[in-house]
Amino acid sequence: MNQPTPPGLRVAVLGAGSWGTALAAAASRRQPTVLWARDPAQAADMAARHENARYLPGIALPQTLTLSSDLDATLRSLKQDGAAGLIILGVPVAGLAATCAELAHRLPALGLQDTPIVWTCKGFEADTARLPHEIVREALPGAIGGALSGPSFAREVAQGLPVALTVASGNAALRAATTQALHGAALRVYASADLVGVEVGGALKNVIAVACGIGDGLALGTNARAALITRGLAEMTRFGVALGAQAETFAGLTGLGDLVLTATGELSRNRRVGLEIGAGRKLADILASGVTAEGVRCARAALERARAIGVELPITEAVCAVLFEGVAPMTAVSALLARNARDEHGDGG
Repeated sequence: MNQPTPPGLRVAVLGAGSWGTALAAAASRRQPTVLWARDPAQAADMAARHENARYLPGIALPQTLTLSSDLDATLRSLKQDGAAGLIILGVPVAGLAATCAELAHRLPALGLQDTPIVWTCKGFEADTARLPHEIVREALPGAIGGALSGPSFAREVAQGLPVALTVASGNAALRAATTQALHGAALRVYASADLVGVEVGGALKNVIAVACGIGDGLALGTNARAALITRGLAEMTRFGVALGAQAETFAGLTGLGDLVLTATGELSRNRRVGLEIGAGRKLADILASGVTAEGVRCARAALERARAIGVELPITEAVCAVLFEGVAPMTAVSALLARNARDEHGDGG
């Protein structure tokens, strides 16, 4: 029996950084897609070159991808031909609230208030310790929303290399639209209803990757890295479950999968920061050189939120001590090793 053909879909990706560009490129191979860049000069340069020279140099973008710096025109494109629409927010956690505030008055004015919105950022908001869905819920009450996450480096996605992602939402229509927009060829999309678990995994894996980088920078060996990944996974799971997540989520793509990639991959910015810290560089000097890592931005917020609900995060605490309190990396490692013995699957860290 033939399966029904899904209705047409149009995609608007807001944010022309590396990840927004990579997803827009992937979507444009399957659906009409517009990539919005806030900077008109960047949008014009990308349209002329069919390349994001700023964030993904050397990777050709599909000719089918439309570039724009006009936000209203980008959103209006979702209503063409009577197609369904999907908005992908390719902005970092730090810019999510501001982007949602822009959408809060534009979407109703354009008749797009029921358009599904999926975000790709990972982390806790630095000042409030909110997860992305909590930011969206406050800025866009009633929005149909979800998170797209998983073990993925933007450059490899833009190159069309194999990748598997998870879209998480309690709304089945959003999960279906995101799958329709992106699933195919080398890109696979799996669905989950555990939004909290997917977001906690995406946030904490960055912090654990910084710890693994520090260990590698100190030449502690692969045994130590394996221990950090394994105990880091336990830390992520414990925190996530306390916030209402499902434990099994952390054994999947957005838990173990993303953690392994970010803690070991050569393209991982979080691991790179840890490597340089372990080699003796100061955080201020690393950040001044232009390196950005979400694990650095959200580590303190994650620790504060965990403490508020009585959850121990010993690896995250050690990372914060090194990054922000002037504790020497080896001193922090020694403190972790000096912790009392405990049952591997108990509640403690």
